[in-house]
Amino acid sequence: MEIARQSIRYRPIGVIHSPHVEPAKTPIQPRYADGYEGTVEVFPEYAAGLADVESFSHIVLLYHLHRAGRPRLRVVPFHDVVPRGVFSTRAPSRPNAIGLSVLPLLHREGRMLRVGNLDILDGTPLLDIKPHIERFGVEGIVRSGWQQGIEEETARRRERREG
Repeated sequence: MEIARQSIRYRPIGVIHSPHVEPAKTPIQPRYADGYEGTVEVFPEYAAGLADVESFSHIVLLYHLHRAGRPRLRVVPFHDVVPRGVFSTRAPSRPNAIGLSVLPLLHREGRMLRVGNLDILDGTPLLDIKPHIERFGVEGIVRSGWQQGIEEETARRRERREG
């Protein structure tokens, strides 16, 4: 079997504790989840890996979208009414149900990280944590695809699931 088609297995390194328990009431992206805080619990065997994480203002969480439902290759994104290819969206119903959020790190207490702008369901399995490093980011994004046609007010309303 060629390497690209081999099965890959991950084990959670922790769990995300959140005020969000219903997918339909959970903000879609961190930008629109202001005011929502939660805790990232790292399992004891991975706690040493948190050394120095508190020196960063933001962290990137990679997690398993455990309630995403079956994968679909065409989806209607929350911002739109037109079906799109799943890889041109951030929809959860993906072939590999991996989520990503860049969140402000409010503080660390032992193996617990308090985060803000939380857009993740309670009990979500945590796969990895990476520091968000501004200088490594993409500068001057030129195109945002079909998202460019969505007005900010519409995006904010839909992201907060207000219609």
